[in-house]
Amino acid sequence: MLDPAAPQLVVNSRTLYFSWLPADPGAVAALVPAGLRPRPDRQVFLNQYVVDDESQTSGFGAYSLTYLGVSLSGVDAPGGISPGGWWTNYVASSPQVLDYAQARGAPALLGGTVIDVHDGTLVAETELDGVPVIRARCRVGDTGHLISSGHHRYFTRRNGRLVSSVYPYLAEPVTPFEIESVEFLEPEHPVYALRPANPLVISWGFYSPRASFAYPGGLTVHAGDAALPSERLAGLPVPAA
Repeated sequence: MLDPAAPQLVVNSRTLYFSWLPADPGAVAALVPAGLRPRPDRQVFLNQYVVDDESQTSGFGAYSLTYLGVSLSGVDAPGGISPGGWWTNYVASSPQVLDYAQARGAPALLGGTVIDVHDGTLVAETELDGVPVIRARCRVGDTGHLISSGHHRYFTRRNGRLVSSVYPYLAEPVTPFEIESVEFLEPEHPVYALRPANPLVISWGFYSPRASFAYPGGLTVHAGDAALPSERLAGLPVPAA
């Protein structure tokens, strides 16, 4: 098992990442734990990506992954460009990545993600237990010379405390790029609560055939946790309030 406190690097993953306004804002807000606040618009984010070869990672090997969740207020990533996010669902194809993510507090399940691009149409599909649960369809073009970079901040719960890490990334987005549809295929599955509104309202997004990022070492206990201890918790740094 990989050390969950050890950093990991992923380069040149094929990544579809975007957000939308939900069909049921109240159900989305109810998924956010006490100590964190959803954005007023209850924005939901989704990242579906594929790592095709083990040479693209520092230890994960080849795998696919989907995570989605609720964008937050007041806990932006460094630079204030990207809102913090609470992971509600996390689907990894690799048992090794699954164990690593669970040890960091992610709500991880075993499943698969496929991204297929043909004649300018991208279809990304995520399955659990062999059943497709999310399917996104996009129109995509080619990469240019533009590089998108920055940081994301994601929250999980570990040892009963809210914790987060800041994840640096850079990507080569394609243009043009347009989300045509986002389908949540299983109304009985809990992930259905995050389905988009109809008509579809996309807040932001990109597709990149070459996106790189890092899982930083360690986790930081959230200063807004009502039960925040004054000492270090399980080796995790506690920030000043």
